[in-house]
Amino acid sequence: MLVYIYDIKSSVRDYNRIKRNFYYHLNKNGYNKYFWKTKSVLVVPEEMEQVIDGFFHSFSSSIIVYKILTDSIEELE
Repeated sequence: MLVYIYDIKSSVRDYNRIKRNFYYHLNKNGYNKYFWKTKSVLVVPEEMEQVIDGFFHSFSSSIIVYKILTDSIEELE
């Protein structure tokens, strides 16, 4: 599975516009079903890698993204 951690990088003035646009397209494409515990982390199956990479690439000027390949995720208490 792949874990995508992302954050919006913009000026204060443009932040809300970019955030609305990003989440609109995320929901429109159905990628919001991959949210995991928070809206800044997506956990997706490996076969979706190219699709999600392409989605984040279209927002590369305003979104910082990190991608992690992992076998499991554990919650620490």
